[in-house]
Amino acid sequence: MAEPSRLQEEAWHASLPGVVVSAAALIGDGADRVLLVKPNYRNHWHLPGGICEFGEAPHVACRREVGEELGLEVPVGEMLAVDWIGAESRYGEGARPHIHFVFHGGTLADTSGIVLQAEELDDWRFVPVGQVGEYLPGRAVPRVTAAVGARQDGFARYVAAPRR
Repeated sequence: MAEPSRLQEEAWHASLPGVVVSAAALIGDGADRVLLVKPNYRNHWHLPGGICEFGEAPHVACRREVGEELGLEVPVGEMLAVDWIGAESRYGEGARPHIHFVFHGGTLADTSGIVLQAEELDDWRFVPVGQVGEYLPGRAVPRVTAAVGARQDGFARYVAAPRR
């Protein structure tokens, strides 16, 4: 059997499906609350973080995004949860699946260093774990709940709940 040519390998690789990758930090305050941010371009809140740049590792994107959004350098610890969301039809025919990584962002006792990125964020707050569902979109609640559980027991979670 003949060895595949470089052109064949490139064509094969280019034909593979792509995914959107994002990374966020679960930052606590030591009182069973998690830090959420309110983007100015959405009606709901979420964990600080964002989309990975092309070729950027999720843990690196997490550190970068938290720095950009909040002006903080937080330790990006272990991965707590990974959430798979299949392609959503609301994004059209070319929609791609999305993989969300959540990393342990430590505990923030002093919030005086928080400087919101005015271009993207309107607000931040610590929210009791039991109330995150009042702030987050429904599809993000299992991801954050899983990350909180992983932070407590040390076992990372994979979330792939059925989506609408």
